[in-house]
Amino acid sequence: MSATRSPIQQVADGDPNGVSRCLEAYGGLVWTLASRWLGPSADAEDLVQDVFIELWRVAERYDPTKSSEATFVTLITRRRLIDRTRRLTRRPTPEALADWDKPCENHQPDEAAMLSEEAQAAAKALDELPEDHRRVLHLVVMEGRTHREVAEALELPVGTVKTWVRRGLIRVREHLQSPPPSLPAQATA
Repeated sequence: MSATRSPIQQVADGDPNGVSRCLEAYGGLVWTLASRWLGPSADAEDLVQDVFIELWRVAERYDPTKSSEATFVTLITRRRLIDRTRRLTRRPTPEALADWDKPCENHQPDEAAMLSEEAQAAAKALDELPEDHRRVLHLVVMEGRTHREVAEALELPVGTVKTWVRRGLIRVREHLQSPPPSLPAQATA
């Protein structure tokens, strides 16, 4: 019976032969797409592995009435390629990080002080956010995770993650744009 079932249907049924059949049937397709997009590299190899892990997790969602297996595998591969590309473009390069401890040559001392004040104001605005919103914002902005990755990690709906990120960024921006509180008048002696 398993010989008549397609590789993805076998994976969905938990048949151990389904995984090897899937690799045989679609390994070349996934590798070709990954190596064209990322170049033949360790990233492409990692992506191929990620695609087949994802395929194993979502095989039961495959509906032969909606698309062919090759299309299903291609769509999963495409989503993984987009996610990986976004993650790679958000990550700072080691060269960019190497200069962080050096003083800025382009900035005047007043500009450096102003940047420091803005950083402190941004940190204060972040501190005023609810803890769960702050955590989501940190994962997305500072760690470069996708909304979906954050949602899965924190077991939240993707829409909630997107809303919290948007609201958090709006609050921080509003806080940075508001004029600083005026200092109390100095009493003369």
